[in-house]
Amino acid sequence: MLERTCIIHTFQEFPSFILRIPQGRFSVAAECVNHAKISESYVTHGLRHSPNFVRQKHSNMIRFNPVVKVSGFARVQSVRLSEKTMAKTAVAHGFLTNIADVTLFIMRVARETFSRRFEFNEFMRQCFQIGNKSLPLISVTGIIMGLVLTIQSRPALIRFGAVTLLPGMVAVSLIREMGPVITALICAGKIGSGMGAELGSMKVTEQIDAMEVSSTNPMRFLVVTRVLAATIMVPLLILYADALGIAGSWVGANLKGDVTFFLFFSQAFSHIRFSDFLPAVIKSFFFGAVIGLVGCYKGYNAGRGTESVGIAANSAVVLASLLVIIVDMIAVQVTDMLF
Repeated sequence: MLERTCIIHTFQEFPSFILRIPQGRFSVAAECVNHAKISESYVTHGLRHSPNFVRQKHSNMIRFNPVVKVSGFARVQSVRLSEKTMAKTAVAHGFLTNIADVTLFIMRVARETFSRRFEFNEFMRQCFQIGNKSLPLISVTGIIMGLVLTIQSRPALIRFGAVTLLPGMVAVSLIREMGPVITALICAGKIGSGMGAELGSMKVTEQIDAMEVSSTNPMRFLVVTRVLAATIMVPLLILYADALGIAGSWVGANLKGDVTFFLFFSQAFSHIRFSDFLPAVIKSFFFGAVIGLVGCYKGYNAGRGTESVGIAANSAVVLASLLVIIVDMIAVQVTDMLF
């Protein structure tokens, strides 16, 4: 019959036990020397097993030591944490690098804008491309804005007996908010994508590098002219869309009613104040500048591959539209505080 007992093994009893422990486990062996280690053994008929059994037993204890397991787990977790930290650091580095590139790009555009050698002919050509070529799209957009707003608002005003306020409501809505924002978003889609694709294709075909080699400043010739043209022409397109929107509202009012053109416009402009007109015009200049800067930046810094042209155009539209909405929100807050 087997009998279970506990025997205290010290360094004097089994000196080979300490010598055969691997080098990485010497701390465990030192602990066994300093403090008596209690191990389990089986005794059969009052005789202990051989020292080989004790060494195997203790090696199993070291192999399954929870301290070793915890240290291995901590090492793996530290590696994972270091990888995550490096990934987040790379993302933060890329974000800060983009901000620095945009800041330097804007500063360079501002410096080249006030230089002596201004490309006036290219500036006029870009004004024609941005303004005149966008008139059909802006015309349809303006008329539809006024028409839809009138058709949607007229039943509610009739219910409250305030149908005479329809021209003023449509005019104020178009001039203050709907006209500038919707027209700017349309321009961001047309003008921003055009600038991004055009400058991106010039970057891919190395035309910009050729201009630099031929002592022509591409920033002054390509970027400054487009940014200034967008800054000036977008407010004019917004005013044009507002006028067509009021005309479309008159058409919508005559679909189920009868009002003269002169009476409708006199009622519309009687509700418009200078505080409604001025903030809309000021923020429209910022809309044009944002659209021009984003389109030129994305195209000027496009990659070398052919697919980078499409990426530049797509990112220019998305970022310009987002910045237009953000600038409008800031302008509304500033207008509410000042006016």
